[in-house]
Amino acid sequence: MAKIESVSQLGLAFFGLTLSNAPEFRVALFTQIHEIVFHGQGGYDWDTIYNMPIWLRKFTFNKIDEHYRNQNKKYNDDLASQTHKIKSGKVEVAPQFLNAKNKLPKY
Repeated sequence: MAKIESVSQLGLAFFGLTLSNAPEFRVALFTQIHEIVFHGQGGYDWDTIYNMPIWLRKFTFNKIDEHYRNQNKKYNDDLASQTHKIKSGKVEVAPQFLNAKNKLPKY
């Protein structure tokens, strides 16, 4: 098999994509598409994301990522707040399961 040589004087292939790093970029592309389709909760299909302009796909990915990071931060803040209340002995409201127990019919 003949070695493929670059016609560029710099020795780089088109936009720097070479046979050695192409699989890495391909995996990154398919990972990004998967994340948008999966975490988009049914709002996007694979073909739409694959054919989407790169700038729009990156924007969509970053917005979904930002949403889940904010959601995760809020959850962790709420959890830390609840843990602090429990450790300090200042539990102000009974847990939901205790309230539900009182509403069950008695036989």
